[in-house]
Amino acid sequence: MAKLSIDPITLEIVQNALSSIADELALVIMRAAYSNIVRDSMDYSTAVCDFSGKTIAQGLTNPVHLGSFPHAMKNLVYQQRDNMNKGDVFIFNDPYGSGGMHLPDFYIIKPIFINGAIEGYTATLAHQTDVGGIAPGGMGVFSKEIYQEGLRLPILKLYENDEPNKAIFEIIQKNTRMPKSVLGDIKSQVAACYTGEKAFIELFEMYGRKKFRMISEEIHNYAERIIRNNISRLPNGTYKFEDYLDGLGENPEPIKFAVNLNIKKDNITVDWTGTSPQVKAAINGPLPTTHAMSYLGVRCALAVKMPNCEGYMRAISVKAPKGSIVNPNEPAACGARGIICFRMFDTILGAFSKILPDRIPAANEGGSSAPHISGRDKNNKPFLASGGLMGCWGGSSFSDGFEGISNPAANLSNTPIEVLESQQPVQITKYAFVKNSGGPGKNRGGMALVRGYRLLETEAELVMRSDRRSITPYGLKGGLPGTPSWNIIRSGNKKILLPVCPMSAIKMVQNDEFIHIQAGGGGFGNPLQRNPKKVLNDFLNDLIDKDYAEQVYGVIISKNKVDKNETILKRKILKKNNNYKFSHFKLFHKSIGISYENWIKSYRT
Repeated sequence: MAKLSIDPITLEIVQNALSSIADELALVIMRAAYSNIVRDSMDYSTAVCDFSGKTIAQGLTNPVHLGSFPHAMKNLVYQQRDNMNKGDVFIFNDPYGSGGMHLPDFYIIKPIFINGAIEGYTATLAHQTDVGGIAPGGMGVFSKEIYQEGLRLPILKLYENDEPNKAIFEIIQKNTRMPKSVLGDIKSQVAACYTGEKAFIELFEMYGRKKFRMISEEIHNYAERIIRNNISRLPNGTYKFEDYLDGLGENPEPIKFAVNLNIKKDNITVDWTGTSPQVKAAINGPLPTTHAMSYLGVRCALAVKMPNCEGYMRAISVKAPKGSIVNPNEPAACGARGIICFRMFDTILGAFSKILPDRIPAANEGGSSAPHISGRDKNNKPFLASGGLMGCWGGSSFSDGFEGISNPAANLSNTPIEVLESQQPVQITKYAFVKNSGGPGKNRGGMALVRGYRLLETEAELVMRSDRRSITPYGLKGGLPGTPSWNIIRSGNKKILLPVCPMSAIKMVQNDEFIHIQAGGGGFGNPLQRNPKKVLNDFLNDLIDKDYAEQVYGVIISKNKVDKNETILKRKILKKNNNYKFSHFKLFHKSIGISYENWIKSYRT
């Protein structure tokens, strides 16, 4: 019998059709979800898998999740393959034994049966508003073990024979502070799985089992060929980089992330040996997280178009020492592990900057900050104002850092002010770019964002996760570091400065204002080589003041124009004295009303 061949046109058609199904899953969730975290911030992901459980297409959603689907699917197939029937839908979140990332992320996955056999899966993952535990939102940094973090679900049948398992729904309902939002979001995931199943079956039936399976395998092979071809163009060798989290609590100790990129022919090994041990806090990252960020870092550095499937992962090996913060032992807490995702991403790109110096940008703002303000109103109804805060990118060889958007490792969005104020007892007092922020460079880093929340209820608790204060986003090619983040509580006439990661809930009372200032992105290239017209434009847009233009960039502005002769002279003086490299930190702190001396005590290069 003649072997079936897959022509390129058919391959492209099926690949795009599968991608469209994955995107359709994402759209269903967005339209049907209840919580602002899923519906507005879009903290969820989708995938379509082939008959063996390999990820064959992914939706255009959260990169932090996408590389984790292979772990989840391997656990699901290994544990439940012989127990799957038509009409089953599975749910799980446990990082230890089920392939979960952290407890708020619920996987909901449906096997697709055609003519009595499993031919594929529709897979979804969504960050649930609250899963119980010691801290509302499930992201209390101060959790010391996973048992404190909320409801752990092994791989269970949420639906059997298309009928819901009421016991599981009731257990979830009793273990969350926000049952309406959580149950609504779960049902949106289920609806997406059923919708995607119909589209998958229609596509499958156009080709039949034998040809469709061959096409599926060829999509994996095609992605592998593309990435191996691009890796083979890189110089062989080992490229190292280190970056750090500030640490935890009132007296933080830096937490190291060390990566060794080993490139040999057409394979890359991402080796995290040398990274700090796991910690007694909720920022440990289970192995699916580490794989996801390793894949993302390689793909962003190579910047090559390829099918968004599991095949490309064959060219990337990941090593993570057991017991480290990037591969912790059970029962390490991991609810706030998102913060290390971004540091892993920065570290990998730092290593790639030694290979591809003109392609890699300076460090971004350090990842989404995650404040959660929670309590109960006068009617004893729970409230939870949450949602990550994005963001900006570092400067690059070709542009200033992008700002007001999520950095590449998140692809999320900020919850709109109107949504927060209409649904939660908070007033947004400020939401703006921070003057004199970002890292100076020939192309500067993105400006920092500030957002303020005033509590309207009698009392509440604030749980906070942030980073990049004492160890700010790195610059590249002579660019200066980005500016630090700050957490501030204004209570009456008091101004209280909080740690980057407070190790307890912070009490708030009515009219208290919580202000978060994000870090600004790192700069790229020598600031004294920045085009004076760009400096003037930043001044006219109220992003910097005259002192900043003069002391950091050596650009003299008079009557809203650049004084060319004075600028040439000033730049010569700055270059000779080399005293401009900390001026941006001083002027940034002057702008936000926080003592520069107070910050410089904790600054670490």
